[in-house]
Parts: sequence; structure tokens; C-alpha cells
Amino acid sequence: MPLLCVFAVALLLLTSCNSEARQNIPSTLKTSTLFSDHMVLQRNQNIAVWGWCKPVSKITVSLNGQTVNGAANADGAWKVFLKPMKAGGPYVMNISSGNEHIQYKDVMLGEVWICSGQSNMEFELRNAEGYQAEQKIATEVPVRQFFVPKKMSLQHEKNIEGGKWAKADANSIGSFTAVGYFFAKELAAKLHVTVGIVNSTYGGTQAECWISKEALLTSPELKSAIQAQPDNWDGITKKVDKLVRSYAYNNQPVVNYTADQLAKEPASFFNSWRTGIASTWKWQILWGPFRGTGFMQRTINVDQQYVNMPSTLQLGQTDADLIIYINGKLILKGTLPTDHELKLPAGTWKVGENSLIIDLLSDQKNPSWFGLGLNGTAKDVNLSFGTYTINMFDNKWHLMADFSKPYHIEVMPDNTISTLYNSMVSPLAGLSIAGVAWYQGESNADRAHEYRSVFPLLIKDWRNAWHKNVPFVFVQLPSWGPPTDSNKGSMWAEQREAQTSALKLPNTAMAVTIDQGDPVNLHYTRKQPVGNRLAITAFNSVYHLPGYSLSPQFKSADFKPGYALINFTNTEVGLVVKDNSGEIRGFEIAGTDHKFYPAEAQLINNQVKVSSPSVPAPVAVRYAWADTFLNDNFYNKQGLPVAPFRTDDWKGITDGNKFPVF
Repeated sequence: MPLLCVFAVALLLLTSCNSEARQNIPSTLKTSTLFSDHMVLQRNQNIAVWGWCKPVSKITVSLNGQTVNGAANADGAWKVFLKPMKAGGPYVMNISSGNEHIQYKDVMLGEVWICSGQSNMEFELRNAEGYQAEQKIATEVPVRQFFVPKKMSLQHEKNIEGGKWAKADANSIGSFTAVGYFFAKELAAKLHVTVGIVNSTYGGTQAECWISKEALLTSPELKSAIQAQPDNWDGITKKVDKLVRSYAYNNQPVVNYTADQLAKEPASFFNSWRTGIASTWKWQILWGPFRGTGFMQRTINVDQQYVNMPSTLQLGQTDADLIIYINGKLILKGTLPTDHELKLPAGTWKVGENSLIIDLLSDQKNPSWFGLGLNGTAKDVNLSFGTYTINMFDNKWHLMADFSKPYHIEVMPDNTISTLYNSMVSPLAGLSIAGVAWYQGESNADRAHEYRSVFPLLIKDWRNAWHKNVPFVFVQLPSWGPPTDSNKGSMWAEQREAQTSALKLPNTAMAVTIDQGDPVNLHYTRKQPVGNRLAITAFNSVYHLPGYSLSPQFKSADFKPGYALINFTNTEVGLVVKDNSGEIRGFEIAGTDHKFYPAEAQLINNQVKVSSPSVPAPVAVRYAWADTFLNDNFYNKQGLPVAPFRTDDWKGITDGNKFPVF
């Protein structure tokens, strides 16, 4: 080829490559979506403002009489800093570059908090108690929200797509985070400023989703998990599919069952299947990503006196058409009755073990719900013989996906690691903020012991992203779940302990909510007390206002023959037994045999004397060590509950549980 032709081809290729590269360089002026009309900017701090424009262009930003200049780099990215300003507004922000101009109106200077975590922080105000009352006064409440849309990403994102600021009014506040709104409302009332909340939440997510890859690589516990994660979605989907199949069959070959075949099997046949709760499969650990059809089996023991009685079978609600067999006999094919009750004649059940088989034939009829499984509460899933009821809202169901029919794997945050940090935290980094309000932990409760290192890693990671020791206040888990005690063990008690351990980090504080929650509803509706306690926590630890205390916490224990004396921190305002009994509920005591007994507990000068005639030589005391503990009466004089605790470090039920590497 002649030299001139070679040069021409090379020039053409170079021009093409440069053209493709330039496609990713912005040609028009824009800012991060964090900056818009109605935004709240952090008072009394340097304020970063950033965006994109033509490369190497000059930038001018002005606000409240202050003007700063800057320039874009070769990629078109720019950032400038306004000097600290006092609270006030509304102001107008002007941004210009060459002939291009952006103007943002109704800008307030106040307090900015990131509100993040999983479903109980995501929980919208429209679903909370007190919503209608708040609607009536919404326009008077100086609170604004920036909503971060849910998104997963395998790479650090530079901007939030679709996010926007909204002022509180009767129409908008329904979509505000309920806990965040009540938190911000209290701050605004006490500090006399506008409060902006950045709502970056995603229900059902583990802490590992919210930590950067860079931080995970420094973790002995999580390094292998992030290294094993494919760097593309197809690879992740294939890996999760393989994991689900392996999980379903305990690493054995897949078997394609049919409902007719399963109906003929004895109840003992299903003992090798994975067990789960009577809920949507979305929450069944590795069933979560499975979108298809499947089987559920439940063994039910029936006494002689009931077999000749008619019965009512309630299976809650489901997205699926069903085939139901009882002891090999076809009971239903199609949809559940509108009242979700199956009336069964006498003789349907036999004495002893009965096998109930459900073939869930389709999923996602209603995309707003999470598909396969049963949906309801303890009163919705049961078998009744007159006034006698067998509750089946438990974890005794056997589950099996049907891989013989079409299905797909839906990649969710919990199938991955770090993906929410990339898209819902990283683009926020640099925003001037007062602090972070965090409410998460439910999805890590089965690995509570590991959370002792995971949660501090998250806090340090976020602080690294902001290049400062930002305040971090968080909600300790409230009550939820069946009755437990120390002899049975409690994942949620261990998770609360893990959350408490994060207080070893500076500039952290915890709102105790053991007296809140609902034993049968993870998403309880009374969110105002939680928001208020978060605000009290911030007043004390972040704003250092007088008159606000923190919940008392365990400090030390002195063991004597026949009793123990427990000492507490945060007792400045005094402790109180919140009824006339004089006896503090919720204490347990044990000797060297590790067996706990309910204990007598008396308050004596801000100490608690704990004893039991069954434990003459105590070595351990626990308080409120249960999934649910709503019968407490131990508070400080400002109405904050004493935090749950234990004095021992004996092996718990979550010790050894690790984040799965897949």
C-alpha cells in the first residue's frame, strides 16, 4: 500500500477514535442532580458545587452575594467551593460557563443529613401513623427531601439519575422517608433552620451492598467475596443461577419433580428439602433471586378428635395459581377463593402426620409484589377445626424451585456486593452534610457476630469518601419476631450487640428502640418515636445541646455471692422503673453452667441488683436479650429505654456465620 494511503487510513482511524472518545465528554453545562431548585445546602461549611461542561471551560458560581470561579478539566468535569455561610434563604444560585447559564431558585442554607439503610428507613410517611396529621401542617414544616432512585451498578457512578429535591407539602411528604421526616422535623424545630434529607435507601439490603469495593478488599472477612464477584451482569446472573440450583439440591443433581409425583410421597420424603417461612420467596435467603414456579410442602399433625370435623385452610395471599394436594388427594386447581379460605369436609385429614403439597404454578401476576410464596401474617396462614387452630405461619415449610419450567434469575442487591455503594453513595460523596442517619441491620441479623466488623467498615468507608469524620447516628433494632430468651438464643439480640459495638468509633451515637416495633410486622407503622429518638441522639452527640441525654448502656458488673451489681453509663439524669412494681422486667442471670433463669432486679442508686434463688454463684447477667421485648419498664428519667446488653461473651447462635462467597 502506498505510504500516502497508509497515512490516510491511520488519520481516518485516529479521527474515528477521537470522535468516539469525545462522545463521553459533555458539550453543555450541567450540574450534579443534587443541585436544583428547592435544594438545601449545608450551613457553616465549605459548600462543594460540581458538574460538567465543555473541557477546559471557565466556570462561575454565585450564591448569597458570594462568587467563585473555576475551570473544567480535560474531561469536562468541574468543582468549586463556596465559603461557609450562615443559615438562611431562599436564595438564587447562578452558574455560568461562556454563553451557557443555569439558575436554581428557592435555595436554602440549613442542615443536610443523608438518611440511608433498608426498608424501615425507606418506609414512606404515607404508610406511617400520623401521616394525615402531618399533611395538614406540611407546608409549615421546613423540611425538604432529595430522593435517590434505587439503582445497582458495578462501577462507581458520577451522578444520580432522576433524583430531585421536593419541599414538604400535603402532596409531597407521603413519599418522604417516615423516620427521616420525623427526625428532620425535630431538628428543624429545635435548630430553627431548614433541614434537607437525602433519602438513599433500599429495602431488604445487607450492609455489604453499601460498602465500596476498595474497602471490601481490606476486609479479611469480605475480601474473598468481592474478589469472586464477576465484573459483568451476565457473569453474576450465571453464578447466582448456579448457586440457587446448588442450594436447592444440597449440591446434588437437579431432579424435575411433578405435583402428581410429590403428592404420592410420604411426609418424610421432604425432610431433605430446604425449609423456610410462610412468606414470599424473596425473603428466603437464596430463593430471593428465583423467578419461576415451585413447590411448598408442610407436614401437619392432627389429633384423633379433629379428623371427623370440617376444617378451614387459610393460605394467606399468593401471586400464583395453585394445585393443592392433601395426603395425595387433589383439593384445588386454580386460584384461591376471594376470601383466601378453603372449606374442607370432615375426613380430609387423618390422624397423625398429613402432607400438604402446594404447586405454585405462576408468579408475578402483580409486579408490585415479590412473587412466589405465601403472603400474610400469623392470622392468615393456618388450619382451623372450629375454635381450634393450628398456626402455620412458621419456618416449617419445605420449599423447592421447579427448574423444569421457564424461570429467570433476578439480580438483586443481596445477590451482589458493593453495587449500591457505587450508584447510591458514591455520587453523593462530596456533598456538604451535617451527618448520616442510618437504619439497617435486619438483613444482617443471621450474621450478627460478623456485623461487628462489617458495620464499622461501612462507617469508615463512608467517612473516607467524604474525607472527613462525618457524624454517624444510627437506630438499634427494635422488637420483632417470636418470643425468645437467652437459653434459646436470639439473632436480633446479637445484632443489637453488634450495633452497639460500633460506638467504639468516634463521632457515632445510637438511638435505642427496644420498646418499639411489632412482633409480627417487620415494617411497623409507629415511626415518629424512632425519628424523635434519632433527633435526641443528634442533639446530644452532634449538636451538643444541653438537656438531651442518651439511652443508658451497660458499663460494668460486680459479681457477689448470690447477686450481681450492674453499673451503667449515661445516668446523669437518673434511672427509673416506669411503673409502680419496683421490679425491673427483662433480667436473666446464670452461673457457670451457662443456664439462665429469670432474675429479680431492683434499682438502687442508679445501680441494678440482680439475683435469683436458682443461681447462688452468678457469673453472667443479660437484659432484654430477646428478639422481641416490649414489656420493658426500665428507662432514664427523660423517657429513653436502657439498651439491651449481656455481661458475658459466650458463643452466640450467629458465631461462625459468614457472608457467602459465590
